[in-house]
Amino acid sequence: MFKLCVYIPESHLEAVKQALFAAGAGRIGDYDSCCWQVLGTGQFRPLDGSQPFIGQQGQVEQVAEYRVETVCADALVDEVLAAMRRAHPYEEPAFDLWRLDSRCG
Repeated sequence: MFKLCVYIPESHLEAVKQALFAAGAGRIGDYDSCCWQVLGTGQFRPLDGSQPFIGQQGQVEQVAEYRVETVCADALVDEVLAAMRRAHPYEEPAFDLWRLDSRCG
């Protein structure tokens, strides 16, 4: 089992979550669509060569983003990450992926 944490701009929150769930993320026992989310502020500066969804090259940007955490079975990790990348508007989505102890899932 893995835990995925991804940062999503408000405008795409539900679309990215639905893509994750459709790929099999968010299943815990007899429940699906499980996640935890909190609103915060993300910061980045697009560099030369980037094609930012939000902001301008060379300028620091601050954006309202949700931190969304969910789980996913080992066998589904590749498809879940691919679905996240397809649905996410950023060319470089920020995310973490942790392997969980077998006692957690």
